[in-house]
Amino acid sequence: MTSKQRAVLKGAAMNMQPIFQIGKSSLTPEFTNAISEALEARELIKISVLKNCMDDPNEIAQTLAERTHSTVVQVIGKKIVLYKPAAEEKNRKYE
Repeated sequence: MTSKQRAVLKGAAMNMQPIFQIGKSSLTPEFTNAISEALEARELIKISVLKNCMDDPNEIAQTLAERTHSTVVQVIGKKIVLYKPAAEEKNRKYE
């Protein structure tokens, strides 16, 4: 991913609300599956890491990216933004 593509995705993510929250149970297989389904439907998602989660947000982001075959756009504080392009080119919202 180029810096220009990342900048476009960061801009799009600024106005988004987090659609998932990671709590004290951290990453479960069910949570990972839900993230994967959301990425298929939306391409770009924002995740919030709650204060009661003891794991590092950067590590969580990398783990989620590996498990869902997505890209970490950014991690700011306890907010994670992930991107995965749609399978079909006609359904892609971000280029």
